Amino acid sequence: MLKSMTAYAGNEASVGNSTLNCELRSVNHRYCDITIKLPDHLRFIEADIRALIGARINRGKVECSISYKKQTKDSSSYNLNMNAVTALLAATEQIEAQMQASLSFSALDVLAFPGIQQEASIDKTHLNEGIAHLVKQTLGQFLEVREREGAQLKNLIQDRCIKMQGFVVLGGQRMPEVLLLIRKKLFDRITELVAQPDFDRLEQELVLLAQKLDITEELDRLETHITEVLRVLEEKEPVGRRLDFLMQELNREANTLGSKSADKEMTQIAIELKVLIEQMREQIQNIE
Repeated sequence: MLKSMTAYAGNEASVGNSTLNCELRSVNHRYCDITIKLPDHLRFIEADIRALIGARINRGKVECSISYKKQTKDSSSYNLNMNAVTALLAATEQIEAQMQASLSFSALDVLAFPGIQQEASIDKTHLNEGIAHLVKQTLGQFLEVREREGAQLKNLIQDRCIKMQGFVVLGGQRMPEVLLLIRKKLFDRITELVAQPDFDRLEQELVLLAQKLDITEELDRLETHITEVLRVLEEKEPVGRRLDFLMQELNREANTLGSKSADKEMTQIAIELKVLIEQMREQIQNIE
């Protein structure tokens, strides 16, 4: 199933007396690049989160952010490091002894000092399970978004492929008339310049010129590549890189077609093909 590399999903869950928030966002990238943003005291689960995401995503620059907030219901939730308080007050007395006048401070100032308040010990096993469940839930929603956007991209690409097939058919229908016009122009021009032209030799030259200007091969290749794009769109595994390669091949054939164009209508067909190819290429940049 076609998946977009651009997506976002977010979820929140309560684990014990803590509230966890998980956000996943991604943009296009040549490879799978996963960035994990965690509070320092949750670093122990980083490898597990990376493994969960890496197992489900093949391409894209993915950022996973997890925030942690302790639910405070009453004052008993505060755990004070009394050793740190004692050390802080002793240090304050020593500093004030060197000053001309002491500075007063409140208990709230002490509480705000780093290391005074302590969090209760974390049950890592329970927290690990809670975070893993939250990440899996968010990842499921995240993948659904990628699939929905992928389905939209698939429709857009299929629509442009059908339009390209129409232009390829027009080119094939136009080619015989183009060759007739070239022959007529050359005959008329040479007849004007030469009183008694060698028509056998002229016919040979016209055959060589017609071969040079023949775009049948380019039209056949365009049709083949378009058919392959439509087939690849139905594949189950990631196809972004293959589609990108096919866009290069389509563009090459469209350029050759344009360089061989011998009249205004054929040139316009080549231009329309290149416009459609560029539109598809831009969409394919977002496909996993």
